[in-house]
Amino acid sequence: MGNNIVLETRDLTKKYDGTTVVDRLNLHVAENEVFGLLGPNGAGKTTTILMLLGLTEPASGSARVFGFDSTREPLKVKRLTGYLPERLGFYENLTARENLRFIAWLNNMNDEEAERQIDHVLEEVGLVEKADTAVRKFSRGMKQRLGIADVLVKKPRLVILDEPTAGLDPEGINQTLDLIAGLPKMDTTVVMCSHRLYEVQRICHSIAILAKGKLVVEGALDELGRDALAGGRYRIEVETAEASPQLVGVIGQISGVRNVEAEGNFLHVITDSDLRAAISKAVVNSGVALIQMKVREFSLDDIYKKYFQEG
Repeated sequence: MGNNIVLETRDLTKKYDGTTVVDRLNLHVAENEVFGLLGPNGAGKTTTILMLLGLTEPASGSARVFGFDSTREPLKVKRLTGYLPERLGFYENLTARENLRFIAWLNNMNDEEAERQIDHVLEEVGLVEKADTAVRKFSRGMKQRLGIADVLVKKPRLVILDEPTAGLDPEGINQTLDLIAGLPKMDTTVVMCSHRLYEVQRICHSIAILAKGKLVVEGALDELGRDALAGGRYRIEVETAEASPQLVGVIGQISGVRNVEAEGNFLHVITDSDLRAAISKAVVNSGVALIQMKVREFSLDDIYKKYFQEG
């Protein structure tokens, strides 16, 4: 993942009929990362995407993609960006290859370059064997993969995906997420708009959470997760015969332990890594009976619970 900021908004604001749907939004997306844009329906995610692409004008503020102003230079932004909307549209009677040829033609690609790129993206999305099949015969998952091929044909430096797994079965979801996760290796930055927390956690490096048009929180997923768990990545619950202050102090001295709290016979330990072995050793060496131990890594749900209600 690169350090260069390739997408940035500054106080981006949109109003419809006097109602503010995006409110002074400030986003920062780094090169070659998968960035998750989260929020419930009506949070302003799709409106934000439309402004990023120059498809609707903001009431105030600005959006820049690779240094180009989305409002003043929309064609330059579109040349560098691929967009996959939630509702896909293809020419159903044409084959997958024919649909991609049409997209290549719209982007002024010469025939030789187009055929080479079409073969490449069909292989990337796993549709080589279906390249000459009419799209009307495709499953929803196959159409979704063709949609990703569609945005990759022109070799975009940024792709924006709006709910890319909507309506897919579990196998289709896994295939699509694996495909998206691999895009940064192709020097392609990804903005993934979604409300499915577990999918975002699986593939995203950074996230932003929107609520009622406002930015609730933005940052690297690991950092936000540690913050949500009081500075650590894991929450380890230790049940002992006696959770004495002395035992709390001993466990608190273990390297990587961020916080220890006692509640009855339970110790709630926040750590940077899975320290169950070190903790169990410390308990036993203290002469206290260890009854059981459970560990849970942070989830995006923890982050959501911590920050969402602030929006």
